[in-house]
Amino acid sequence: MKLDALRHADFSRLNAAVTDWSEMVDKLSTLKDDARTQLKGKADKADWTGWNAAVTREFVAKTVGEFGDAHTQATSIRNILRDTHDELVEYRRQLNDAIERGLKKNLTVIGNSDGSFTVTMNIHPDRAAEGTDVPDHTPEDVTALRDEVQGILTKAAESDSSAARALRALADQTPYGFSDASYADRDAAAEALEAADRAAELAEDPGDMTPEEFDEFNSTLARYKDDSLFAERFATALGPRGVLDFWTGVNDLHTNTQLIQARMDKYGDLQENLGLTLANATRSDSAAMQRWERDMVGLTGEYVPSKDSPRAVGAQVMSNLMRWGDFDDTFLKNYGDELVRVEKERSHNGRSAELAWHFPLGPMLNRTGTDGGSDPMTGFMMALGKSPEAATDFFNGTFVTKDEDHDFTRDTDGNGKEGKVGLSVFQYLFEERDWPKEYDSEFEESIAGQNALGWALEAAATGHPAGEQPGPDLPPHSPEQARLVEQIVSSISDDTERLTGRGYLSDSMGQIAAEYLPDINRATADDTYGNTNLLFPVAGTAAEMDHSDVTRFLISVGQNDEGYSKIEMGQKAYMTNLFDYHLNSEIPDDRRYPHDAEDTVKEIARRSGEISGTLAIGRQEAVLGEAHQKDEDYKKSMGQVKNIISGTIGTGIGVGTSFIATPAGGAVAGGTAGTVSSVVLEQIFGAVEPSNLKEAGDNVNARWERAMENSTTHGQLAAKQVAEAGDKPYANQIADWVRDGNEIGFSIASDNARRMADDLQTKIPNQ
Repeated sequence: MKLDALRHADFSRLNAAVTDWSEMVDKLSTLKDDARTQLKGKADKADWTGWNAAVTREFVAKTVGEFGDAHTQATSIRNILRDTHDELVEYRRQLNDAIERGLKKNLTVIGNSDGSFTVTMNIHPDRAAEGTDVPDHTPEDVTALRDEVQGILTKAAESDSSAARALRALADQTPYGFSDASYADRDAAAEALEAADRAAELAEDPGDMTPEEFDEFNSTLARYKDDSLFAERFATALGPRGVLDFWTGVNDLHTNTQLIQARMDKYGDLQENLGLTLANATRSDSAAMQRWERDMVGLTGEYVPSKDSPRAVGAQVMSNLMRWGDFDDTFLKNYGDELVRVEKERSHNGRSAELAWHFPLGPMLNRTGTDGGSDPMTGFMMALGKSPEAATDFFNGTFVTKDEDHDFTRDTDGNGKEGKVGLSVFQYLFEERDWPKEYDSEFEESIAGQNALGWALEAAATGHPAGEQPGPDLPPHSPEQARLVEQIVSSISDDTERLTGRGYLSDSMGQIAAEYLPDINRATADDTYGNTNLLFPVAGTAAEMDHSDVTRFLISVGQNDEGYSKIEMGQKAYMTNLFDYHLNSEIPDDRRYPHDAEDTVKEIARRSGEISGTLAIGRQEAVLGEAHQKDEDYKKSMGQVKNIISGTIGTGIGVGTSFIATPAGGAVAGGTAGTVSSVVLEQIFGAVEPSNLKEAGDNVNARWERAMENSTTHGQLAAKQVAEAGDKPYANQIADWVRDGNEIGFSIASDNARRMADDLQTKIPNQ
């Protein structure tokens, strides 16, 4: 900062900019509120069908979010400008005060053309007018004034340059949109950038990192991992190769044994903090970060730290830093494509995946205790579980084509002869891959990789992060999601051991099924030319499934308490909403099920009964079969799922409630209080406890009767309450209709399972 530039600065234009941005913040605040209450509020209540349901609703939600980000970014810019203006005005005042104090000691400050300044005597005593008393000063006074002025100019320059740096970083975050980075003042943004540079400096040489530096580095990441400017600056300053070298080196006993011994208990925290920081960084659209992502993808198959001294390959290192956080979808898609290419190369097109990632002297790259981290698919699957769009794209990709050099064969035409086939990524990972053996911290064989596969499939099929419930803004299922679900159901039907032998996948399979109940109900109807599609409306793309495949799938999922409870309770909620929809809604003629109330109720109850009956067969196979699953486990899981569904009815995020493309369904999905569906569901889940059937013992038929009785009771209560709420004349008959339909549904379930008994090796009740 030049002396005269600050001394004579006119800050009126900067002040005007602060005023303009303040006005912009107020306007954007109004637009943000209007978008949320008007645009989104109306969208939530609208009757979305066709492309509007699949595209427009999602676009509206994203647009509303953009208004919010615009307001956030404008506020940050205003705050930085205002803070900078106030600081520079204060530094100008301090400068002028210092110069005035110098004049009282006969010292003046003169600016030079090169930007420097000189402190010199103001009036030489020999040239002073006669009678003029010239103040004395000492050399120390000259030095003190020089240092004070220089200090003021330095701070002013830092204020100006850090503001420019922060504003530039904010603008670079999103060249075509708005950033959600929020800063209360210039100092906060500047400190984040400075902290990022310091963190990158600490990570440059893991071999020399001391325990104290480790603590500083870890605490800095913990503090700033959610800060967008920090994350982008840190990642780009360290660079993709630097990230890989750091995590490899800091975990390598050959590199820094002292640090590992001193801070081993903190490595898990560091891994998470570093992963969250990198995930945040990938959501920046800056040019530097886009280069970082391209370069990191390019390092997927490269040796780390070098080809001459390999400890791992890039994919193994980076995947272990992807277990936390929401990574950018485009980055994940590109990374996933390259990971598949490297896996094919190292495993000889899937022939030896178990050996593809083995490094005898490799460091422990995962510090969570679930596995050692040598298989890069594990961490990547965890990342996909939080990024549904990338997950859907990944699993629908191709692993090998029919014409490539590989050993995968299938009997595709049923003639008993197998021939080479192409495999999707889903088929390879779910059906064919020999997952590398890993061990947890208790030296037990780890299931972490394939369990993470289940989470990734859940996200890919449902369109929301694994472990969450569907929200009102969730778009209808896409063709790619529906196609993946078709593959999942068909695959498990072809070989039920793919699920029953990996029961830990069943919670995710149960969640998927619960969110595809309209599609599953359609499949059980075997109605090619009828009106079942109107009875079970689907807003997006329907998954086309074979009835027998659905039966095998449900029986397999039913053998796990978590999977069973999610589908069973989901079906109850879905059935309730169907009753409300068909009996109490104003449905356009072209979407109305063309049958009277009795036939409608019986058909809904019949399909629901078949699903519950099929699940019951799976449950009794688990309880009475070799697995010996406890009834109490089922009861506990049912209670937990009941609490999830009933506890979220007020906000409309119950399993199955957001899939009916109707005004009534939309009201529930949008969280409208007092709807019939919400009232009925609360009463059902509050009044009817899940039956544990323990008193039925090993008697298959007794257990079957109790399961059917429990299902009937749920259905009757739901239908009765719905009819009474709508003041229907058949309110005193509807419970009988439900009973008749439910009994037929259970009978169909038994007959279907009996035909598959040899294949399923399950216990079928006598009818």
